[in-house]
Amino acid sequence: MTENNATPRLTLGHTTLAARDLDRLSAFYCDVLGFHVTNRGPVPGGSEIAFLSQDPNEHHQIAMVGGLEPPNADFVLVDHLAFRTGSLDDLRVLRAKLTAAGVESILPICHGNAWSLYFNDCEGNGVECFVDTPFHVAQPFAHGFDLDQSDEAVLETTHKLVETEPEFQAMAEWRQAFAQRIEEA
Repeated sequence: MTENNATPRLTLGHTTLAARDLDRLSAFYCDVLGFHVTNRGPVPGGSEIAFLSQDPNEHHQIAMVGGLEPPNADFVLVDHLAFRTGSLDDLRVLRAKLTAAGVESILPICHGNAWSLYFNDCEGNGVECFVDTPFHVAQPFAHGFDLDQSDEAVLETTHKLVETEPEFQAMAEWRQAFAQRIEEA
């Protein structure tokens, strides 16, 4: 057996949330964000755990443990869950569902490399739903954007916003360079 000191490549498997009201929190993630409960059951100490996923390859992307007090978070950009989606129309649908569910303070932010909606779930946990843009710019970068514009207008506005920013390039070029950097490390 040879010794290999290379750090293994890691991918995020799931996240776990503390839930004051497990029924309410799991319903929010299922009814508003489209997750499904894959299993639910008791854990030692008298509380319950629910496992949720949207991916048939992942038994759970989120685990929620009931009867616990979530940490206090005042700033949604820090300590939040982030979910990638496929299109600006997906963000529009999510915004409508969030509004219908009574979610207040939905914050649209353009990061140059992503268009994001930030909000708090029904227990105050920070959540981000985002779509990748075709651009890369140095991070951090944050600027509001108008999700009521057409896709073409959002793309054009974003391009004008980021084209003079440090590290501006096509995301495909950045990914290729980063993949090479990882391979050489």
